Amino acid sequence: HYDDNMSRVFFEELGIQEPDENLNISAASQGAMTGRMLEALETRLIEAAPDWVVVYGDTNSTLAAALAAAKLHIPLAHVEAGLRSYNRRMPEEINRVVTDHLSDLLLVPTETAIGNLEREGSDRATIHLVGDVMFDSVRFFSETAQSVTLNRLHLGSKRFALATIHRAENTDDTTRLRAIMDGLSAFSKGCPVVFPVHPRTAMALEACGWVNASPASLRLVDPVGYLEMIALERAAALVVTDSGGVQKEAFFAGTPCVTLRDETEWVELVEIGVNRVLPPTGPSIVSDGLAAALDQAPKVWPTGDLYGGGQAGPRIAEILCRGG
Repeated sequence: HYDDNMSRVFFEELGIQEPDENLNISAASQGAMTGRMLEALETRLIEAAPDWVVVYGDTNSTLAAALAAAKLHIPLAHVEAGLRSYNRRMPEEINRVVTDHLSDLLLVPTETAIGNLEREGSDRATIHLVGDVMFDSVRFFSETAQSVTLNRLHLGSKRFALATIHRAENTDDTTRLRAIMDGLSAFSKGCPVVFPVHPRTAMALEACGWVNASPASLRLVDPVGYLEMIALERAAALVVTDSGGVQKEAFFAGTPCVTLRDETEWVELVEIGVNRVLPPTGPSIVSDGLAAALDQAPKVWPTGDLYGGGQAGPRIAEILCRGG
C-alpha cells in the first residue's frame, strides 16, 4: 500500500523494523507492476544470495518474488500456501496457484489447504501444516487493541456492524459497488455501520458519485490502523467484508461475518457457520442477507484449533532453520 494509513501505521503500531530496501514501485497495471518488481527483485537476490526466499499470501509482489527465486534456483517457501477460491478471474487466485507450483516449501494454514495441494499433485513431503500467522498476530496484540473510533462515533459494543470493501471485483464494477452501498445504507437504518474506506474504494465511490449519498447511519471513516481494526472487529455485532484476512480476524474476534463475494478461499469458516458468502447482486440481496446473518448468528461460538493455536511463526522458523 502507498497510503500512510494503510502502510506506515502498521510499522509504527506493531514495532516492525523498517525494511532494508524499498523498491518504490508505485501503482501501475498489474502486468507492468509485476514485471518491474521481478526485474528489481532479481537484481537484489543475485546480490544477497539468500538461503531462502520467503513469500506470503497472494499479492503481485508474492508472484514477482516467487518467479525471481525460481529462475535463480533459490529455494522458495510460500507462507499461506494451498488456498483456493477456484475463481481464475481473481488476480489473487492466479498469484497463489503459480506461487504454490513454484515453491519448494508449502507452509499451509489448514487441513483444507493440504487437500487442495494434494489434488493438484504437490509432493506431500513439501507440505507442512503450520497454522496461520495472522492468528499469531491477533493473539499477540489483542490485549493492547483499543478503539478510539467507537468513542468518537458514540457507538456501543455489539451495537454496530463493521464493513470493509476493497477488492477489484466489487470496486471496479459499478453495479456491484452500488448494490453494496445501497444495501449497506438500507441495513444501517436498523444497525449502524462503520465503514473504514480503502483508498481504492474511495476513488471508485467518487467516480460513481456515491460519496454524498451516504446516510448518517452509514459512517464512512478514514482507513484505520491494525490495532484499531482488531478492536472494532471485536466490538462489532457483525463484520461485512470482501477481504480474506478480515474474514479470519472476525472469527478470531468471535464476531459473525458476511463475505460480499461469489466465493471464499476460507471455506472452513463457512462450514462451521461463522461466515456466509453473499454475492452482492442487488441492494435488497445485501440488506436482507446482512439482517439474516445478524439474526441467525451462532449462539455458541465454535471452538477448536482451526488455525494452529497461535504458533505458526515459530513452526515456520524451525522448518526454515533445519532447511525444510
